[in-house]
Amino acid sequence: MSGAARAKAGPRPQDRPAILAADRNRKMASSAHAYVRGSTTRFYEWLEASGRLRLPEGPPVWICGDCHVGNLGPVASAEGALALQVRDLDQTVIGNPAHDIIRLGLSLAMAARGSDLPGVTTVHILEQVVAGYEAAFAPETAAAPGAGASPKLIRSVMREAARRSWKHLADERIEGVAPVIPLGKRFWPLTRAEREAVEALFAEDALRGLATALRSRDASAPVRVLDAAYWRKGCSSLGRLRLAVLVAVDTGKAERHCLMDVKEAIAAAAPRSGAGEMPRDNAARVVAGARALSPFLGGRMVAARLLDKAVFIRELLPQDLKLEIEHLTRAEAMDVAAFLAQVVGQGHARQMEAAGRRHWLAELQRHRPRTIDAPSWLWNSTVELVAAHEAAYLEHCRRHAMQPG
Repeated sequence: MSGAARAKAGPRPQDRPAILAADRNRKMASSAHAYVRGSTTRFYEWLEASGRLRLPEGPPVWICGDCHVGNLGPVASAEGALALQVRDLDQTVIGNPAHDIIRLGLSLAMAARGSDLPGVTTVHILEQVVAGYEAAFAPETAAAPGAGASPKLIRSVMREAARRSWKHLADERIEGVAPVIPLGKRFWPLTRAEREAVEALFAEDALRGLATALRSRDASAPVRVLDAAYWRKGCSSLGRLRLAVLVAVDTGKAERHCLMDVKEAIAAAAPRSGAGEMPRDNAARVVAGARALSPFLGGRMVAARLLDKAVFIRELLPQDLKLEIEHLTRAEAMDVAAFLAQVVGQGHARQMEAAGRRHWLAELQRHRPRTIDAPSWLWNSTVELVAAHEAAYLEHCRRHAMQPG
C-alpha cells in the first residue's frame, strides 16, 4: 500500500475520539447483555447508590473489577498450558471479592433474559453462582486453576482453543499471514510520532523479553517491529489508546511473527480497599492484578509508557478466546454459572491464607433466606441491578441506536 493510500485509510488522531464514542454507543445498544458489558462505571455508581444493600466485606484481594461472562475464557501460559481464567483486567484493584460475585451474577442473569429463560431460572443461576464460588474454597480445589468437571459448552471452547495455530489468529486479526496490518475499518494508520514511539518502545529490554518469552523462542533472538496501527477494538475501552503491533522474532528460517496488543490503562472504576498496596501507575496495577488473579495471562504482560501514557502490553496467542454466550438452555445456564463462579473463586482463594478462606466462606454462608439458597445481598443486588440496567439500556437505545453509522 502506498503512503498516500495509507494516509487515507483512517481518520486524523483528533477525529478518533468522536468516531470511537459512536462505536461504543452502537455496540452497547446491540443487546441488554452488551450494555452490561460496556457499563462498568455505571455498575459501581448504581451499586453505590443502593445504600440499603449491605454487602459482606471479604478479605482484600485482587479482584477483576469487571467480572462479566465475556471477560472470562481460555488463556494460554508462556509455557503452553491452557486454562479458563479471567482474561480482561483493566478494572482490577485490591478490593472486596463480593463485587466480582455480584458482577458475574448480573451478567449471567442478563444472559438468561437474553436467552428468553423464565425468571425462576435466574433464581437457580444465582444459587449455582454461590455453590460454584464456595466450592473454590474447599481445601482440595482452592489452588487448582481448573478443578471441577467443566460443562459441555466450556469443554467445546477449550477444545477449539487447544487446536488453534498462528494462522487462525492471523486470519482473524490481520486477514492473513503477510507481515502487514491491513488498514481500513479496523486498523487506522499511526502518525509519524506514534510510529517512532512504538519503535522505541519495542527496543526496550522488557519488550524484547516479552516477545521472546514463549518457550519455543530463543531469548537472545533479535526483535523488530514489522508494522503497527491504531486498533479500533473493544467496547468499554473504546476511546483509549489501543495499538496492534506486528513483531518479528529472529531472522531467516527461524523468524517467527507475533501480534502485540498495546492498551492504555486508566484509573479503575471499581472501589479499592484501604488495605494492601497497589502500584500508583495504572498499567503496573493491571499487570500486578493479572499476575495475582490470572497467572497465565499476567505472566505474559508488561507495563510501560508510550507517548506519556501508561500502557500494558501482551502478546495475543491463538489459544486466547473470549467466552461468547449468545443463547443458553436452562441446563447450560446452571452448569456454566457454577463453573465460571468457581473459576473466579479460585482466583480469589489462591490469594488468601487458610484462615482468611475459612472466614470468607463462613461469611458467605450467613444470612441465607429460607426460599433461595443464595445470600440475600446477592439476590437483592442482582434484582435491583437488572431493573436498573434494563431501564438504562432502553434509554441508551433511544439516544444512540438510531444514529447513523
